Amino acid sequence: MPRFTNFILIFFIVCSVSFGQLNPGNLFNKANDYYQEENYQQAIEVYNEILDMGYVSSSLFYNLGNAHYRLGDLGYAILYYEKGLKLEPNDEDLKYNLKIVKARTIDQIKEVPQIFLIEWWELLLTSFTTSGWAIILITFYILFLISIGLYFLVKSLSVQRTAFFSGIILLAFTLVSVVLFISKVDRDSSADYGVVLEKEIAAKLSPDSKSNDAFVIHEGLKFEIRDQLNDWVQIKLSDGKVGWLPKSSMDSI
Repeated sequence: MPRFTNFILIFFIVCSVSFGQLNPGNLFNKANDYYQEENYQQAIEVYNEILDMGYVSSSLFYNLGNAHYRLGDLGYAILYYEKGLKLEPNDEDLKYNLKIVKARTIDQIKEVPQIFLIEWWELLLTSFTTSGWAIILITFYILFLISIGLYFLVKSLSVQRTAFFSGIILLAFTLVSVVLFISKVDRDSSADYGVVLEKEIAAKLSPDSKSNDAFVIHEGLKFEIRDQLNDWVQIKLSDGKVGWLPKSSMDSI
């Protein structure tokens, strides 16, 4: 089912007079109506109109993923669920639907086992977006400054003692938040992922259609993008395999 959330509601209200029928809010509702009428292809076209206008949200990607899933386009469904999770990593609806669709894909590749600490660190980093970690960092920093202010401005020994120990704890949390925020920024800027959209395609050993096949993959498979050359992208699967795909066969998350 599509989501009927406040899709940038305030902005839509402000812009409704200027944009009229081209208002993203109106288009969003129109697409949702098409979805309810089971006219999924028309719903997708209208959702894409919103994307073309430069508006994105987890709800928009969620609805796009649902519409593609209804049409049997598993690759596109996974692509948009992944795009939604990139904006809202803790969205339970997106996680659930992504799990359902992935269960229907052909390629069930096992990831290379990671050291527990590395796996735990990755899970922690992906718990929030970059903006989320920035908000956490700022919050701890402000609380730390408040504790310093209480320590120097309040003459009560009990308050000073509480402020002193609280300040130490908050400073530690602030420093950890700094590390997590920097790591998240570095991770998002250095790693790029994509999804296979073709029903079946052979990855090549080199960026050349005449090159030998490295392996065969199917729609919906997620991979890391390692490099790009002209109309080709070098990909790395979760099991460590590396090959080249034409850009037309995939899309970036």
